[in-house]
Amino acid sequence: MGSNISITSEDGFQFAAYRAEPEGTARGAVVVVQEIFGVNSHIREVADRYAANGYLAVAPAIFDRAERGVELGYTPEDMQTGFGLAFSKIDFATVLADVRAAGQAVSSAGKVGIVGYCFGGLITAASAINSASVFAAASSYYGGNTITLIDKQPAIPLMAHYGELDAYIPMTDVDKIKGAWSSAEVYTYGSDHGFNCDQRATFHAQSAALAQARTFRFFAKHLA
Repeated sequence: MGSNISITSEDGFQFAAYRAEPEGTARGAVVVVQEIFGVNSHIREVADRYAANGYLAVAPAIFDRAERGVELGYTPEDMQTGFGLAFSKIDFATVLADVRAAGQAVSSAGKVGIVGYCFGGLITAASAINSASVFAAASSYYGGNTITLIDKQPAIPLMAHYGELDAYIPMTDVDKIKGAWSSAEVYTYGSDHGFNCDQRATFHAQSAALAQARTFRFFAKHLA
């Protein structure tokens, strides 16, 4: 079981986070960045999974600057609320700073990786570009609007996962990302947006398991 903690960001703002401890000595740390649905039960389960794999994991509540304690489900109404919070009520640069603060909060465990999903996937890709001082490797899952970042290069090893059936992220964009970021490991799966989340109708177990295995190997290599 994890615990709820408070983290202080670069500007002094305090936000909540879910922290999951591994058994024994940590092999490093992983920051888990939420979808647009907050640090809900799924994101806590993801953090627990990384802790079970030996990492000190933390999931920062990046919506706290707009609204504290956000935990949404996956209804159309929840999605509308989440989009509003992510794209209208928080500042992206401040989110990156909060995520860096989360990474620094667990850096005593060793090198820090970052993994994110949906909106968190975009944040993860941006962190690979902007936050190399904190993170050693990044794994981005179906990050919408990642195409907007390709004029800059990742400064740390980056892995990215996309669903070939994802209406939000066309394969033409994925091809452009591959071309622009030749150093990144970019994988596509025969699945839809949100394929990693077993609480969503678009969950695809085979794709989720393969992407997870790839990310575990990736972090084992770069966070050692």
